[in-house]
Amino acid sequence: MSRPQLAEFMRRMEPDSIAIIPSAREANRSNDTDYRYRQDSDFFYLTGFNEPEAIAVVAPSHPEHKFMLFVRPRDPEREIWDGRRAGVEGAMKEYGAEAAHTFQEFKDKLPELLDGPSNLYYKLGANAALDEMIVRALRTLRANPRTSKHAPDRIIEPGTLLHEMRLIKTEEEIALMQRSADIAAEAHREAMKAARPGMKEYEIEALIEHIFRRYGATAPAYTSIVGTGANATILHYIQNDATLADGDLLLVDAGAEYQGYASDITRTFPVNGRYTEAQREVYELVLKAQMSCVEMARPGVTMDELKKHSIEILTEGMVQLGLLQGEPAQLIEEEKYKQFYMHGLGHYLGLDVHDVGPYYTRDTRQGRPLAPGVVITVEPGIYIATDTADIPEQYRGIGIRIEDDVLITEEGNRILTSAAPKQIEEIEQLMAR
Repeated sequence: MSRPQLAEFMRRMEPDSIAIIPSAREANRSNDTDYRYRQDSDFFYLTGFNEPEAIAVVAPSHPEHKFMLFVRPRDPEREIWDGRRAGVEGAMKEYGAEAAHTFQEFKDKLPELLDGPSNLYYKLGANAALDEMIVRALRTLRANPRTSKHAPDRIIEPGTLLHEMRLIKTEEEIALMQRSADIAAEAHREAMKAARPGMKEYEIEALIEHIFRRYGATAPAYTSIVGTGANATILHYIQNDATLADGDLLLVDAGAEYQGYASDITRTFPVNGRYTEAQREVYELVLKAQMSCVEMARPGVTMDELKKHSIEILTEGMVQLGLLQGEPAQLIEEEKYKQFYMHGLGHYLGLDVHDVGPYYTRDTRQGRPLAPGVVITVEPGIYIATDTADIPEQYRGIGIRIEDDVLITEEGNRILTSAAPKQIEEIEQLMAR
């Protein structure tokens, strides 16, 4: 057992406890074809094991086997079709399990595992078959108190510990996230250099994802958003099949997944390499808000405070551009800004692109202050639908979002995605080359 995450999880568990953490299941795409396998983030964080049909059992009080894995057995015939399996021996030799058994043995060994510990860390409701198996084992133990020690008295959501741990990144995790960010930034640079009128959105998407794979990323961290013209005003646009037109902007929201860790970058740039005056005005407003919020992101500040700051800057700017009419303070109170800025400022980032961890304190429900080791996105935007009435015509159909990945440090922060250009002059010079 060499994974520090696993040792820390054991340290945080209640005394006299056992944890049962299952792997992700394979997902069917159609008929007899599955999606490429992607491990459950909590399971991968604890074990590093990347196969389906696996269960981790963590029992700090066990005299011999504090970490057990139940895995698929080696099967030469299936491995010809589907690839190598670690098997029982590999689970111990390669992944540090002190004991390992086949996945099929778990059901028979479960009553013995649950007989004694006072607390069971298990996520109910995520796996119906495993839920039923555990409930049946608990019922059997409780029905026979004279022949068993006792069943666990409490079932605890393991995320209460794991998600706190995952929120604060280790140096090793930060290095992986920096690599993910560097790969994604290179893809955005290549997209800027390649874009020209007449191309299809999916050509840019294909180029970006080619760069991801070329530099070792497993896959996109999420479905890439590549929206040109009015498509950029659709927040989760993923059709990616329109034609890039001269004079339009192209919004690209794309991040890589590298060794399990996500990056998340958005850049908005002109298809023909030059921003129009109206595009420039809206872009500079969004960039002002984005850079100011990045500068503000540091230990002790909450995500709510960052969002409030972005609203103040963008609302004042929208009044100056004529997108909103009235006093900024009153417009903010009435939430009029939501017509053009309707989403949050950002989110946690890590093994999941929308990573785990509480945004509010459990006791007071106040915003949770950022701390060193937390990685967030900062992504304000303005989205002006083509049919918006009572605004200057030149702004209709403009959608702009600018997003960076930001590591909170003791001194303030570090932008992981700084290699992706976002200043107007940088972008225009890169596209001109």
